[in-house]
Amino acid sequence: MPQSRHEERQQRLKEKIDARIESAQIERGILLIFTGNGKGKTTAAFGTVCRSIGHGKKAAVVQFIKGSWDNGERELLEPHGVPFYVMSTGFTWETQDKEADTLACLDTWHHARKLLTDPQVDLVVLDEITYMISYSYLPLEEVIDALTHRPENQSVIITGRGCHRDLLNLADTVTEMRPIKHAFDAGIKAQKGIDW
Repeated sequence: MPQSRHEERQQRLKEKIDARIESAQIERGILLIFTGNGKGKTTAAFGTVCRSIGHGKKAAVVQFIKGSWDNGERELLEPHGVPFYVMSTGFTWETQDKEADTLACLDTWHHARKLLTDPQVDLVVLDEITYMISYSYLPLEEVIDALTHRPENQSVIITGRGCHRDLLNLADTVTEMRPIKHAFDAGIKAQKGIDW
C-alpha cells in the first residue's frame, strides 16, 4: 500500500529530527536566559527547577528584587531541598535607596557566587539579576566571570527584562517573552497561585 502524502512528510520530518538528535553529542551544563517584557520568565525558570528536581538533580534559587510576600514556588520547593537566597528588600522602585539596594544585592550575589562554584549543584536560577546589572548594583564583568568559570556540568538560568547583550552572547539558549495581552493592563488584580 503506497504511503500517503502525510506519511511521507512525517517520515521526512522524522529523519531530519533524528539526524539533529544524532549530531547533538556534547554534554555540559548550559546557560539559559528568559528575558523580554512579557510575563512568564520566572515561571519558566521554576518549571525547569521542578523538572530538574523531578529527575533527582540538585537546584538552588537566588532571587533579586523580590519582596517578602508569600512565594508559592518557595513553599513547594524548599521542602524538596531547594535552597532560596532572596534579596528581601523588595522592588527597587519602592525602596528608592540605591546604597541599601546595592548592599543587599552584593550580599545576595555572595550566595550566588558560592553556588556557581559548587559542582554538586546541577542548576542555579539567578532570578531578576538583569536589573542588578542594568542598575549598576552588580558589575557585569563579575557575573560573566562567575558564569564562565562555573562547574562544567552546571546549568544556569537568568531571568529579567533588558538582559545585557554580553550575557545574551554568552548564553546557549535565549527565549524572549513578548507581551501580547496582560490581565493587569485591564485592571485585574495579581492573583495568588497565578502571579506569585
